[in-house]
Amino acid sequence: MRNPSKAALIVTDMINTYDHADARLLMPSVRRALPGIRRLIERARHDGTDVIYVNDNFGRWRSQHDELLETALSGPHADLVEPVRPDDDAMFVVKARHSIFYETPLAYLLSQYGIGRIVLTGQVTEQCILYSALDAHIRHLKVTVARDAVAHIHEDLASAALRMMERNMGAEIVASEDPGVFG
Repeated sequence: MRNPSKAALIVTDMINTYDHADARLLMPSVRRALPGIRRLIERARHDGTDVIYVNDNFGRWRSQHDELLETALSGPHADLVEPVRPDDDAMFVVKARHSIFYETPLAYLLSQYGIGRIVLTGQVTEQCILYSALDAHIRHLKVTVARDAVAHIHEDLASAALRMMERNMGAEIVASEDPGVFG
């Protein structure tokens, strides 16, 4: 049974080679979001909050999470991955589409761990974070988004997405240093 006060930190799509069409627009925002993402990961690890990486497989259907991480860390943008790399206690879910829930075992995993609140961090605010917040909302999960720990491609769309998550989905939009971010 889910406990609405039990939280998990979801790190979305941060294991990335940045070898895609929008990377040039995305990377500056990732650099700005990295301190907030790191802060949340460190706090979650320290507090014993579950950390779950949900990451695109980039169409590499035979790859595993270790291979995705190794590929990203050996690429030219490893500096964007290394600071937020998973530790041995982190869980890892591979996704193929925008939502962290679409065709993944994440809902089952959250249910098994009794998690009723997710804290979203990572990329891209106006895409994967927005769609994941909506999918969490329709699954009756409480959603928190750390506005300084999500990266965007288009700032205006990201701002609109944060407003939509707050207004339409009841998401809490907070800063990564907010003491109540995990409930």
